[in-house]
Amino acid sequence: GNWKVHDQIKAMRVLILLSALTACAGASVGVASRRGFAQSVARPASRVTSRVTMAARTALIAGNWKMNTVLSEAVALAKVVADASQGAAADVTICVPFPYLDAVSRVLAGSKVGLGAQDVCEYDKGAYTGGVSTAMLQSVGCSYVLTGHSERRAIFGESDELINKKTRKVLAAGLKCILCVGELKEQREDGSTDQVVATQLVGGLKGVSEAELANIVIAYEPVWAIGTGLTATPEQAQETHAAVRKWFAANYSPAAAEKMVIQYGGSVTPDTVDELMSCPDIDGALVGGASLIGDKFARIINFVV
Repeated sequence: GNWKVHDQIKAMRVLILLSALTACAGASVGVASRRGFAQSVARPASRVTSRVTMAARTALIAGNWKMNTVLSEAVALAKVVADASQGAAADVTICVPFPYLDAVSRVLAGSKVGLGAQDVCEYDKGAYTGGVSTAMLQSVGCSYVLTGHSERRAIFGESDELINKKTRKVLAAGLKCILCVGELKEQREDGSTDQVVATQLVGGLKGVSEAELANIVIAYEPVWAIGTGLTATPEQAQETHAAVRKWFAANYSPAAAEKMVIQYGGSVTPDTVDELMSCPDIDGALVGGASLIGDKFARIINFVV
């Protein structure tokens, strides 16, 4: 009887050893499939793994309506977003045109959707015709503000210095800032993406403390993909998101880098969101055109990984 038990134990040990060797081999293949930091990073072999990696971070899906809608359309769309977000695992916010902030705020009351503004003035108050202050935004229920969007940089000529002033003004008011960074097509093609994005981070976050990073979200938007229908591949997006996280580790701390929510923006659609969100360093999306179509944005909010 004892010999049979002994044989059974030996057999179990052999099975355990074989299982361990199989697991190690699988892990080795997974490691071998990942490329270096300067190259495109392979899509994670397991979506479960990618979610574990960002376990400390809650994804944020933000809609940027830009200069679109009239009041009745804004109210109707906000209702759709509020309803669609009820079962969403991600945080959700919509950045609407200034004239509709108050009306949309009323629609969103009691929902999980945050209200965001698309821009802010760097001054508190005074003779700044057309300016909108952080106090004004807070008074109508805003909790998020965009800064550094590529359209503000390219069309309105906003510099890193001005974007930094706006970013710090948002943080000083206790609001959450979505700071946008991203490269032009020619910069992507000549290999300078990481350098361009790092320069924008250095300029935009000058004087921002590590404690203040709790109210910062980074939105990586390849400029060549905004409104063009083009989308960075998951590998391209993941590569740059990993570079952004590495920048935070080097310039703040590994802990700050791990906590940083980094969105992808650039023609995100219902067809591309699942694969993008499966990448370990992509923590959400800043959505333009698709955020104006209720059923499309509802699908993006409720992405599947």
